[in-house]
Amino acid sequence: MYLERGILISMLIFLIFRFCTCIDTITLTQPLKDGDILVSNGENFALGFFSPPNSTNRYVGIWYNKISDQTVVWVANRDNPITNSFGILSVDETGNLVLQENDQSFVFWSTNVSEVVKDVVTAQLLDSGNLVLFQGQNKDVYSRQSFDHPSNSILPDMKLGIDRKTGLKRVFTSWKSSENPGVENYSHKMELVGSPQLLLFQGTTKVWWTGSSTGRGWSGIPEMDGKYLYNITYINNDDEVVIIYQMRNSSIISRLVVTESRTMDRLTWNEAAHKWIRFWSAPKDQCDGYNHCGPFGLCDLYKLGTFECDCFPGYEPQSPNDWYLRDGSKGCKIKVGTQMCQVGDGFVELNRVKVPDTSNAHVNMSLGLKECEGMCLGDCTCMGYASADITKEAKDGGCVMWYGDMIDTRTFSNGGQSFYVRVYAAELGM
Repeated sequence: MYLERGILISMLIFLIFRFCTCIDTITLTQPLKDGDILVSNGENFALGFFSPPNSTNRYVGIWYNKISDQTVVWVANRDNPITNSFGILSVDETGNLVLQENDQSFVFWSTNVSEVVKDVVTAQLLDSGNLVLFQGQNKDVYSRQSFDHPSNSILPDMKLGIDRKTGLKRVFTSWKSSENPGVENYSHKMELVGSPQLLLFQGTTKVWWTGSSTGRGWSGIPEMDGKYLYNITYINNDDEVVIIYQMRNSSIISRLVVTESRTMDRLTWNEAAHKWIRFWSAPKDQCDGYNHCGPFGLCDLYKLGTFECDCFPGYEPQSPNDWYLRDGSKGCKIKVGTQMCQVGDGFVELNRVKVPDTSNAHVNMSLGLKECEGMCLGDCTCMGYASADITKEAKDGGCVMWYGDMIDTRTFSNGGQSFYVRVYAAELGM
């Protein structure tokens, strides 16, 4: 009998602990205290209090639950650390998720949902790594989610972009350092100036941009092909303009990170080696630096033994002396003695390029490539064009047309797309 009782007690203890590890919600009556851990239902992610390396400050964060090296992907109180172990994360009577100390004298972080909540509110950690504030017993309405207020990591199924209706902008910002998750000056976000584009900023200065969407990936990331790690969903409608990355193989753990070193890094977890492997990074060379060769300049690393900056066909350096000193920042100008928009103007095709910054571009998805050429040629302010979707036939792939300065164009040995530069008649006969 004692043996049977011991077995029964052991089974009960196992079930209790098994049940506890699967608790994934915070409620009005069930807060999360420092030392407690919230684990998503499929046990992919955990939420709790943590201290970065060489720091005693306490933060609330989300990290991978099944990875031996604690990797935090989201932080609530990034710039307001708690300096003791008395933190409590709870749902308050207003329906907000609130981070305080146990004396409740100061709010370190809150979801700040302004609308009046008259129903049951629960905060649930989903298996995607998303912390969602649900309303109602059925959890069919949410008032806030961490995916809309990210830190430095872009996870699969996250939306990167802008909600047109609410004005919500999802901006990813680097940590100050590996020891401080505070908001730093480097950010990755979408801009809707001209054609939608994704950029890496240092403050308000553009550091790198992905190139335009090609239907297959980005013209500035030639590594993106049919064998890449993930699929991309691009949505551009009246409600939103967003990008969603989804892993082709769900067993691969991968994230995109804005680093404090001014780079975008695609990292994948190597379980055998117990470490993160940098699968891809940008900017990676001189030509990746934003506007390295100035307006109407073309960056080409494959010009062996010469300056990497070149000019578009029909253009020449704005400052030959700067060019000689290998400074292409002033870019290029139309060749002296020539004039655009004359009878006989045409286009020169540049192959395998990252097309110019689309801030000065217009997209028309109803035009085929040939129609686009005719429209651009008939408008003296149109300086070049390209296909909007290289995966489709030229007749229905849409087109992008550039107006004004064309900057941040580069060539690749493989990848990129074709770009058509407007040139004057004499240039075509050369």
